[in-house]
Amino acid sequence: MNKKTLVFGASTNPSRYSYLAIERLVSHGFEVVAFGKRQGKVENVTVDTNLLPYSNIHTVTLYMNAGHQKMYYDYIVALKPQRVIFNPGTENPEFYNVLQEANIKYEVACTLVLLSTNQY
Repeated sequence: MNKKTLVFGASTNPSRYSYLAIERLVSHGFEVVAFGKRQGKVENVTVDTNLLPYSNIHTVTLYMNAGHQKMYYDYIVALKPQRVIFNPGTENPEFYNVLQEANIKYEVACTLVLLSTNQY
């Protein structure tokens, strides 16, 4: 099953973990879409700067700190992902509660580690 993934807080800077996540997700065969502050491309994935009505999102993997997440709660919930991954530095108990109320699973984990250990 293809777990279409939205990398939220994506960067086109090769030294950022979100960039590495896009690379690794693509190399593992996952369909990837991305949202970030600056438009660009990573592994032929366009980093969008507008909130698009993506469909069939299985996983949202967050690369945005808790202070910046609040304005996106409704958008992410409306995508109806099956899960949201809170990567290191993105932990947010308030958002965990929002997701639980919407019956969306969440994990506090590292996408890169999940991929490298075949647990994604």
